[in-house]
Amino acid sequence: MRRPRWKTLSLRARLGVLVAGAVAVAVVTVSASSWSITRANLYDQFDARLQSYAQLAAKTSSPEEALATLRSTEDRPAFGRDGGLTVQFRSATGTVTGTAGMMPVIPPPPADAPVAAASTGHASDIRRIAGDRFRVWTAQRPGGGTVEVAQDSEDVENTLARLGVWLLVVSLAGVLGATLTGRAVARSALRPVDDLTAAAENVARTQELSAAIDVTATGEIGRLATSFNEMLGALGRSRDEQRRLAEDAGHELRTPLTSLRNNIELLIHAEANPDRQLSAEDRSRLLADLDTQATELTALIGELVDLSTGERPSEEAERLALADVVGSAVERTRSRWPKVSFTAELTDAEVVARPAALERAVLNVLDNAAKWSPPGGTVHVSMAVAPDAVRMRVDDEGPGIAEADLPHVFERFYRADAARALPGSGLGLAIVDQVLTQHGGHASASRADTGGARFDLVLPPSPGNPAPSSSDSPGRPALSDR
Repeated sequence: MRRPRWKTLSLRARLGVLVAGAVAVAVVTVSASSWSITRANLYDQFDARLQSYAQLAAKTSSPEEALATLRSTEDRPAFGRDGGLTVQFRSATGTVTGTAGMMPVIPPPPADAPVAAASTGHASDIRRIAGDRFRVWTAQRPGGGTVEVAQDSEDVENTLARLGVWLLVVSLAGVLGATLTGRAVARSALRPVDDLTAAAENVARTQELSAAIDVTATGEIGRLATSFNEMLGALGRSRDEQRRLAEDAGHELRTPLTSLRNNIELLIHAEANPDRQLSAEDRSRLLADLDTQATELTALIGELVDLSTGERPSEEAERLALADVVGSAVERTRSRWPKVSFTAELTDAEVVARPAALERAVLNVLDNAAKWSPPGGTVHVSMAVAPDAVRMRVDDEGPGIAEADLPHVFERFYRADAARALPGSGLGLAIVDQVLTQHGGHASASRADTGGARFDLVLPPSPGNPAPSSSDSPGRPALSDR
């Protein structure tokens, strides 16, 4: 099925046609209205003159006297040809009793004339006499009978014809001007769209996302240009993040891979040279190192995947009880760190979040606290609810975070000097910050009252959440392994 021709036109052509059509309709409407108003005014004036003529003629005794009286009232002949006037008297029975003027006789009105002089005392109608159109005004005479005054309307018709020609010329010129104006308006109005198109084509061709366009238009076009620039900025930031993640990941993966390769090469070399066999103790230690390095490498790759895919969350958010998520995370962490104690004071509070992502963030914070806690140390987890926020706090009894490191703890691959000897990739807290940010919250780090590290995870409450204070509500029973 062929598409309508209108839909195949470009936006510029459509806009030009619409503007030209609108102006053309306006010009034609104004011209037609002007011609109609002028015609009505001319014939109103013409009929008013005939009416005054008929009233004067009705006071005379004969058509000749009436014609002479009418001529004497005019400074010049009306509409040429001796005014084109004809005066005719009729008796009460309709018989013509006398005629004076241009025409020998004025024919009677047509049978379907809308107004009868006998009943109204005056009337106006149009009659064709000798091929010409005459307007006739009929009035009653005081002594009985009627008087008819006829005048040729040719001059009025000629005037209207000339006016119609001029209005037609003006209308055609207006339509032509509207067409040119429409093209100019379309070109001017769509210039920002052309700029957007050129910028988009340039981005597609060069992959250069910094080629923003100047926003000079306002309204919808200006908003479109601003949105385009914002989109380019977002794409540029995303690409920079991906590039930085790839570079950092390559840097972090290079060290464990190098160590893993060296240990494997050492084993291969020992197997290939019987005279340089490793002792059982050295071989066991080397295999243990390989297992540790493989485990760390697996964890690093998993965190990299989580960090990269977390920027495009596929899990649906839902309304859930934060205490359930935190309680589950505490139990899982306790099983992985049996030498560290955990206590939890949980409060009823609901948030809208992605369950798996949120639990991963809580697990990362708890693992970090357990890693830094000394054997026999305690990690304390608490919750507090306010009208505008739900907070989870994790305190440990480790050495705490140095002031110089506090601004950087949530950066990707950042590891403090004291942490370089401990296992880890420097990505766990970056994942925490990313998850909290995606949920409209934030994470912060500070020093706990015990001297260790303190992490606060703050989330917006779910709509309709009662948001009681932790001190005002019995909440849930505390979890403890003591």
